[in-house]
Parts: sequence; C-alpha cells; structure tokens
Amino acid sequence: METIVLSVRDLNAIDRSSAEQLVGHALHENQNLVIQVLDVDLAAERPGEARAAGKLPDWCNVYDGLTDEQIADLEKTILTRANLSRPHANGNA
Repeated sequence: METIVLSVRDLNAIDRSSAEQLVGHALHENQNLVIQVLDVDLAAERPGEARAAGKLPDWCNVYDGLTDEQIADLEKTILTRANLSRPHANGNA
C-alpha cells in the first residue's frame, strides 16, 4: 500500500481542478488530500461476479433465521412507516 499526502495549497490550477472533480466538490486551501494506492488481487472474486452467476450477496439474506410470522410483523411495520413518511393523494399527511 502506498499513501500520498498532498496539500491543496500546493496544487497548480489544473491539478486542483482535477482533484475537485474527483472528490465531487471544491477544495479549500487548508485541506490535504490523502490518497492510498492498494494492490488488488485480481484473482479474487470481484463484486458483481456472484450476481452475474445468479447468486445474491450475503447482505440480501436479511430474513434468514426469521419465522414467517416474524417476517409478516416486520413487513407490516415497514409498510406502516413508509405510509407515514409519504404525503397522501388527498394532500393530508
């Protein structure tokens, strides 16, 4: 791993503009950029490869270990909260 620290005030206009485009917002003179370069094991499974093979990521198994009744109760709570956060068609909240 390589770590590079750059002071924004030391960047020329072109480099600063590139850095701002990279981070998605304007940078200030009193800020530093800390860039880490990591070697990636290309032989390891990449994100999305499991999906392409028809397998969902582990975090999709949110209902594992719950009974049908527990899932129904959870779904009821989620739908109730979703309805409370959206305005109704008649204009009443």
